[in-house]
Amino acid sequence: MTDKEKPKVDLGLLEEDDEFEEFPAEEWAGTKTEEEEISVWEDNWDDDNVEDDFSQQLRAQLNNTSKEGQFVFNYFQQIQAQKIIVIHPGSLNLRIGRASDLNPHTILHAVARRKGPKGKAYRDTILPKLLSKTPELLQELEDCRLAVSHTLQSCLQSDGRRRYATPPQQISAFNRRSTPDVLNEPSSDWYEPKGDTVFGNSVLNLDPNGDFNLHFPMRRGELNIHTDIGGSLTSVLTDLQAIWEYVLSAVMEIKISDLSAYKAVLVIPDIYNRAYLRELMTLLLCRMGFKSCFLVQDHVAATFGAGLGYACVVDVGDQKTSVSCVEDAISHPNTRVRLEYGGGDVTQTFYWLLQKCAFPYKNCKVNLPQDAMLLKKLKEEFCHVNLDVCGSEEKHFDAIQPGRASAHRYTLQVGDEAIVAPLSLFHTELLNVTGTTKLAKTQIPWTKQYDPEDCFDAEYLKETSRRSAKEQLEQSTPEFLHNENPDEEIVVDEDKENNKQIEKEFVVPGGQIIGLDQAVLQSIERCPNEELKRKMYGCILVVGGGMKFQGIGKWLQNRVALQIPYLYRSEQLDIVTSPKDMDPAMTAWKGASVLSCLESASELWITSQEWQK
Repeated sequence: MTDKEKPKVDLGLLEEDDEFEEFPAEEWAGTKTEEEEISVWEDNWDDDNVEDDFSQQLRAQLNNTSKEGQFVFNYFQQIQAQKIIVIHPGSLNLRIGRASDLNPHTILHAVARRKGPKGKAYRDTILPKLLSKTPELLQELEDCRLAVSHTLQSCLQSDGRRRYATPPQQISAFNRRSTPDVLNEPSSDWYEPKGDTVFGNSVLNLDPNGDFNLHFPMRRGELNIHTDIGGSLTSVLTDLQAIWEYVLSAVMEIKISDLSAYKAVLVIPDIYNRAYLRELMTLLLCRMGFKSCFLVQDHVAATFGAGLGYACVVDVGDQKTSVSCVEDAISHPNTRVRLEYGGGDVTQTFYWLLQKCAFPYKNCKVNLPQDAMLLKKLKEEFCHVNLDVCGSEEKHFDAIQPGRASAHRYTLQVGDEAIVAPLSLFHTELLNVTGTTKLAKTQIPWTKQYDPEDCFDAEYLKETSRRSAKEQLEQSTPEFLHNENPDEEIVVDEDKENNKQIEKEFVVPGGQIIGLDQAVLQSIERCPNEELKRKMYGCILVVGGGMKFQGIGKWLQNRVALQIPYLYRSEQLDIVTSPKDMDPAMTAWKGASVLSCLESASELWITSQEWQK
């Protein structure tokens, strides 16, 4: 093959860089090592001047060249991914990182601000607040606990033997006799910052009686809008910007002034508010200065992260549980539901069960950030749904609290309480420790989410068309036939399809919020056709950090399998709880990073110039 016949790669696509010339693709092989190839590419690479469709043009030229040329393209893709920031905000944690990162940075999604000399104190709590325990509530909780305990006693172990349980009185007697051991390592002092704001995990070490207010910008899966200090939409958006910019600069070492060279992907809840999304887009593109961005729903991102084309997605977070059916990257609106409970509510239920067994850590205060994180850790380490574990188990934990003289190590026994707490996701009466008025929210159709600043808003279009029709009627009608009553206007009927769509509220038996299995069943029943229902019953994807208990996927599978209508029963029901051996709490973030690097994603990006038009 002569030089004229050799395949060539035209890198003249980068018109801004005069150093690129047309050259044989085989020059990348044989004469240069892999490191030299990378060096040549980096020396001639100017990321800021690359058009969005450059990768597509380059791939077209490399399709018929050598594998060394394909290596160049893959390296180009990696450079692109390093300039994409994926943000997944949650009620408890923020997950953020480059699309090229293996795992995101996980940081407490909170900010502490110093209050004024006469300022009012306000502190969001890490765990959902407890309800005052009335005799009626305690009786309801105890009845449900006994019912779940009796269910567990009737279950069989994997070898066919019946389960047995240690009497609660025996466990309580052991825990009452347990005395803590003093550890040699001393407790640290409270953190005393010099500045007026504190971010991330450092807020855990602030003196709760100090002069800092603690704010979590998201609660129950949506923006934390309330009537107290820092509860306005402007304040919440300011907190989000401050937290995200802190992580970008202090953790990821990206200058805020350089964000114009970066793109952003924001993972949003499956059930959303249009007005909030507009403000978040403005925050990313106008206030923070990203080059471009797009939004992706968390359930859609989860299917990308798990590598599934369709699934009924169950996302159990810290303070909310959401369910929807996703097919081909589309979350069907009628199937979406968000339940106001999550891993934090399970933690409070577990703490109530531990107190019934004489929890030896008597000074535990759930409103303190350090103790709240300790209880969360105990739940994650102790709780499970392994029916082969019977009787009581001896556990140990350390209580290290800043400001105290010394740290202590406690020993306690735990029985079926470690199983009952996770099962509160199915027996939601146990979750009433954090409130009895939890709601099941569904997606409000976009036609009913009125936005006066959106020129394509349904209400805006209806009003303008009404005004236009009235003006045309006045011009075409003789003056003596004009309506004497100016208040009478032509009424434009709403879309007939919207009238036909009937919103079926999720059934809440006896006023109690539905359990996880019922949410899955009712979400799937809202699918538009039978074939889709059959597919969703066959594949259920569980993500989020609030349901990471051994064996709970099998329990959910059995509960759902017993209630599937005969018409939709398939040979196999898959419950995917750890897709690709990945932490389920990171599945949605990983899926968003994968989606952002796809060639088809080039159509999703919205630039700041386009957004400001």
